Amino acid sequence: MLPEICDALERAGIVTPFAIQEMTLSVALLGTDLIGQARTGTGKTLAFGIPVLQRSVAPKDPDYAEIPQGKPQALIVAPTRELALQVSNDLAVAGADRGLRVLTVYGGVGYDTQLDALESGVDIVVGTPGRLIDLCNRRALDISHVHALVLDEADEMLDLGFLPDVERILSMTPETRQTMLFSATMPAAIVSLARTHMRHPMNIRAESSYDNATVPATAQFIYQAHDLDKPEIIGRVLQAEDVDKVIVFTRTKRQAQRVADDLVERGFKASPLHGDMAQVAREKALTRFRENKMQVLVATDVAARGIDVAGVSHVINYSCPEDDKTYVHRIGRTGRAGASGIAITFVDWQDLARWKMINKALDLPFDEPQETYSTSEHLFHDQGIAPGTKGRLVDAAPVERKPREDRGERGERSERSGSRNRNRSRTRTRSGEKVAGGADAGASASGDAPAGGEDGEKSGSSRSGRSRSRNRRRSRGSGGSSAPAATTE
Repeated sequence: MLPEICDALERAGIVTPFAIQEMTLSVALLGTDLIGQARTGTGKTLAFGIPVLQRSVAPKDPDYAEIPQGKPQALIVAPTRELALQVSNDLAVAGADRGLRVLTVYGGVGYDTQLDALESGVDIVVGTPGRLIDLCNRRALDISHVHALVLDEADEMLDLGFLPDVERILSMTPETRQTMLFSATMPAAIVSLARTHMRHPMNIRAESSYDNATVPATAQFIYQAHDLDKPEIIGRVLQAEDVDKVIVFTRTKRQAQRVADDLVERGFKASPLHGDMAQVAREKALTRFRENKMQVLVATDVAARGIDVAGVSHVINYSCPEDDKTYVHRIGRTGRAGASGIAITFVDWQDLARWKMINKALDLPFDEPQETYSTSEHLFHDQGIAPGTKGRLVDAAPVERKPREDRGERGERSERSGSRNRNRSRTRTRSGEKVAGGADAGASASGDAPAGGEDGEKSGSSRSGRSRSRNRRRSRGSGGSSAPAATTE
């Protein structure tokens, strides 16, 4: 490694390499294609970041004038905006003394800043597939001269449907490039992609056995919980011993917003992070989370790959993950860089079958989740919660009720409407004859309709005619031979 990269890492407190870094650096620095496979949270970013920085030509190097000026020398493709920003931050730390220009491009923000940076010239581009293709179509980004291409979290790109975009990006780069593919899992489609676009890649696994995909330093707790009781459980866990930063993962964006609002109402410093938020708001939430200005981040899986924040002590799966890969990536946000962590997963009754599949795939000992409520003794014991702890820091806001006089006025209105409805009646007939003491008498007494006269006779004959027709239809329908009903002329 170059001394200037070593010095920059030492200043950041990074002096001991992880297994994936130790095994891949010697191969990647030679320019060999490789596939790096390791558990999430074990330092894959620097495993490809250091070779990219060292093999790129810096402006102070003597042969910098011989390369195409302003064209990117390396391209790193990441599936999410958060992961792209995280990779750029790591490159900025490791390459602080190299002087290379690193640009991060992603969707959700305007093009102007990115276009200006590309026009002035960049050395390394980190971006998401969609925005990279957009910039290439605008002819603002030229990746035909890159010497290194990195696909970070390739299995996540497959899950998000980015595989066709990735193949299109690969077709725009030179065949002589070095290709590095890093991932936590290796589905068949990713293996096929590697065989098609890589030249005799070296496959490197950081563990001798990959059966246990979760980080051993992470303690896992699986609770069968009721959905209405989950916020109260989380509120009590947030007051347990050794709780620092907490990430709560939800299945939907609406659920993330609701849980974050509920925690704020309970007095906790929480913020959502989901796809419906503007990019500026997402970056602001992550910055506050990193700077310890906020304790809880409630996120959807869009953030599962991009959050590399020190001090995350707990990860809580508010809902059961969709599959074992999602579970591994979620709980990988804690227990990173050799630290210990706690992962809590809530399983609803309807998700028991899904959880058993995850449990079997990862060979975990939690086939039957323990039924748990916010008052359960084992919850307090497992999480180190002090007895008597409630799930809120502030009292619940009082429920506003309308003044009593409003309710009285509403009652009077209902009584008036009821009296009007009671006066409303219909004329009943039997075989075409008015029933004695029926509604006509009441109507005559109240003056609502005339009891006799020409209009009364017309309406009576009209009702009589309708009654005769009904009786005729009834007779035909029953199949009887009874005579038509008698009428009074």
